[in-house]
Amino acid sequence: MRKRVDSVPKRNPDILDLDSDDDDSVSSSSTMRSDRMSLTDTEEVQKDKLLDQALDALFEKRGATREKALSAIIDAFNSELQHEFLEKKFATLLHQCITSLKKGSAREISLASHTIGLLAITVGCGDNAREIVEESVPVLAQDLKSRRGDPQKLSKLLECLAVITFVGGNDPAETEKAMEIMWQAVLPKSGSNVIAVKPSPAVISAMVSAWSFLLTSMDRWSLDPKKWQDSISYFSSLLEKEDRSVRIAAGEALALIFEMGSLEKFASDAGAVDGSNNGSDKTGGGMVHIHGLRAKVLNQVRNLSMEAGGKGSAKKDLNSQRNLFKDILEFLEDGSCPEMSIKIGGDTLTTTTWTQLVQLNYLKHFLGGGFVKHMQENELLHQIFGFTPKKNTGGAGHQMSSEEKRLFKSPNSIVNKARTQYLNKQRMLSEGKNTGRFSVNAGEDEI
Repeated sequence: MRKRVDSVPKRNPDILDLDSDDDDSVSSSSTMRSDRMSLTDTEEVQKDKLLDQALDALFEKRGATREKALSAIIDAFNSELQHEFLEKKFATLLHQCITSLKKGSAREISLASHTIGLLAITVGCGDNAREIVEESVPVLAQDLKSRRGDPQKLSKLLECLAVITFVGGNDPAETEKAMEIMWQAVLPKSGSNVIAVKPSPAVISAMVSAWSFLLTSMDRWSLDPKKWQDSISYFSSLLEKEDRSVRIAAGEALALIFEMGSLEKFASDAGAVDGSNNGSDKTGGGMVHIHGLRAKVLNQVRNLSMEAGGKGSAKKDLNSQRNLFKDILEFLEDGSCPEMSIKIGGDTLTTTTWTQLVQLNYLKHFLGGGFVKHMQENELLHQIFGFTPKKNTGGAGHQMSSEEKRLFKSPNSIVNKARTQYLNKQRMLSEGKNTGRFSVNAGEDEI
């Protein structure tokens, strides 16, 4: 099973003199109450001042200065949930990041994309999240449509689109539109006016992972089969690629589709998929094709779970692939989903479905060194995973910090809870179980 290691981002000593702020807030230990309470008012003011300086630097003409500023902002958002800063400067920061998307270098665009994603995760569902989607998606779509630029930039654009749509998407149609933008970035429609650029393995892997992440927020009934009828065949073809990251991303996507029970939906009009009968047979021949696809995928998964490796093959990567495809094989054969537990400070988060695992892997990868901090204090993530850190239970002797009190009183909290309840209700009505965005029942899975 794929595992991503949390890494603490190193501060760049020449970024806006931020080396003067050398607290340990990025590490998991720093998120404990004792460390927070040890900060003096002077240090807090200094941190706010550095953020203000970084925001001001985004107006500078020199691209390298803006890049350093964006790096500093990312570091700050990984270290702390900057709610107070965003209450005053949200619109300005978003506007400048979008300007960077339009006019910046490849590196600046990558940094701005990541910043916008962090912005969405920090503000949570609500009006600000909607504004991020409305202002950013057209720009992201245009950049992705060109398919030009280095793989790192395109991957960051895809990640940003996935995260902001996951948080701020209003309805299934909007989410599916974002998924289609991703798809076209790698597989443009024939005859479309785009430059014929072969996507790199890194971009393909990023697209499949982003697409899968958004798929977790959909239910099978809202998907348009005409758009995705060739997805199973495409993901199956990716299992044959040399790049291991591509195979892993495709394997997760297929496991997710099978878990949702969407094989028939994604392979509807099956004759049109393989061109055998121009879609004229949607019953008998179609079902034969569907069963054939499943058998093919099962065989591919079995082979990848036992792959011997090749020359220069990293043992760690090979083991990750074997473990993942062993889990997928067991799931396809007997329906057993892998269970994974991860330590978050002194708490444990456990996933028991592919939906949860895909969401966890994606957000863990996106947040990087900020993952532990956000999992401990970000209410949006608590609701997504049904995760309640012990420090938030308000037990005897617990003294809530000023930031915690403000978070619990935030209107955003009401919006998030209402949306969670609505989505869970809709999913239970449509499928009889939760398999979508907020797929864990907090009452059942609290640790």
